[in-house]
Amino acid sequence: MKRSSIVAACFFLLPLLSACAGKSFLAKPGSVPDSVAASDDYSTVERPVAGCAAGENAFECDRRAILAMLGNYQVKFNFDETVVLKPGYTRKAPKRSAAFEHVLLVEDTGKRISLQHILVMGGGTITKHWRQDWVYESPRHWAYVGNQRVEQREREAATIPGTWTQLVYEVNDAPRYSGSGKWNHRYGVSTWTSDRSWRPLPRREYTKRDDYQLINGENRHTITPQGWAHEQDNTKVIRAENGKDELLVREFGFNEYRRIGGYDFKPASDYWKSTSGFWADIRHRWERALAKDGSVTLSLRTGDEDFNKAILETADAYAKDPRLDQYRTKVDELFHKYVNVNLHPLASATKQ
Repeated sequence: MKRSSIVAACFFLLPLLSACAGKSFLAKPGSVPDSVAASDDYSTVERPVAGCAAGENAFECDRRAILAMLGNYQVKFNFDETVVLKPGYTRKAPKRSAAFEHVLLVEDTGKRISLQHILVMGGGTITKHWRQDWVYESPRHWAYVGNQRVEQREREAATIPGTWTQLVYEVNDAPRYSGSGKWNHRYGVSTWTSDRSWRPLPRREYTKRDDYQLINGENRHTITPQGWAHEQDNTKVIRAENGKDELLVREFGFNEYRRIGGYDFKPASDYWKSTSGFWADIRHRWERALAKDGSVTLSLRTGDEDFNKAILETADAYAKDPRLDQYRTKVDELFHKYVNVNLHPLASATKQ
């Protein structure tokens, strides 16, 4: 499997991807290389969209919709700035990128479902991408609050019944952002819409722009006959040192996951089979940090990929020699260097 030899190249291209971390197939925004353009030749695999029939249990319908995101996809990421909110600002060019992505099941305990995304290029090259966890009626969640810091927050009791909290994680399984909302199955179509939440700059921009510091966004996931769609209603926000916020521009994101046949996604499942023990240990480390009543801060400069690179390289080493104990000292050192846990009383939910 080809991987370690191209780690540096992967991270050079990281900003072009839409969500969290990983590797883009594009060399520059707005262009699609032949390998991706030709992917339209791969057949679309359609499946019936179930929604939720009369008399069905809504919880089970929700679970079915979440699990429908598993599979093999050709993904197109589209981001367009729309409404200008700050005088003198000019919209930036639309961002376009694409990838082949395998979405696999990490965990399903009933009320918690974890989905891992893995990017697959030609020649067997893969890159671990983002992870999304779904938790039913979660009483608390972590929230991004700026300056690469997340903190635990209690949710208001009245807002919890029937909701699913989506927790989005980076390539190194660090928390990125979260949002809560209900699945809607009316008209035979399953759609989940989140509340608004703060997010860090997306990787497609954080090495290129310093004119805003945060995104305030809303997610919408819809299950379709061809796969699923991820829509984002984003507002880019300037945050001054005194904490005052100024709105810059709105952005619409449309990420289309088209289920396909004929493309070789086996390297993704092979990679996960050989590294899942390592990544389970990394998840447990984050869970221990996030379980404390405090905040977690990543101690690295914006755009600094050293932490990600080191974790991925250690995962590659584990794949070749899966004796977890021999890597724990190195991982301990990485977490000590890049992750700070600050303890304080648990925060209540606040208006986003």
